[in-house]
Amino acid sequence: MDPSSMFGPIDALSRSQVEFILLGLVIVTMVTRLLAHRAHVSQARDGGAEAMSRYLPHEIASAVLILGSFYYTTVARHGGIVLSMLVLGTFLTDFFEFESRKVEARKDGELERPKAAVIGSLFVLSYAAYQTLFYVIAPVWNSIV
Repeated sequence: MDPSSMFGPIDALSRSQVEFILLGLVIVTMVTRLLAHRAHVSQARDGGAEAMSRYLPHEIASAVLILGSFYYTTVARHGGIVLSMLVLGTFLTDFFEFESRKVEARKDGELERPKAAVIGSLFVLSYAAYQTLFYVIAPVWNSIV
């Protein structure tokens, strides 16, 4: 066995395949964030702040995205570190956005959308898309730089 292969069969994936998988995970996380907000609104309407709970599919998607970005650090060091920091920042934002939604539900107010988490996920999406789709702009970029 190759000693540089830490993750066995996962290391058989090429760098571009890992990047496309991460881009897909970012999009899945954004969709589950939307579904989580809808679930939180209905839970708050039906039972108040006590009925609100974290949306399990979003938590799982976020955890898989974090692990994937950590793995990407082993494939592309600089890009992986930047992506990991963006993903962790968005995860922390999600955590505090949920708590603020519970506060809004306790005050019997209308639940706002998780604006900070959406903006953070747009940063993650833009960086993941840049890493994944750089080959599209590479000829123009290389001619300028």
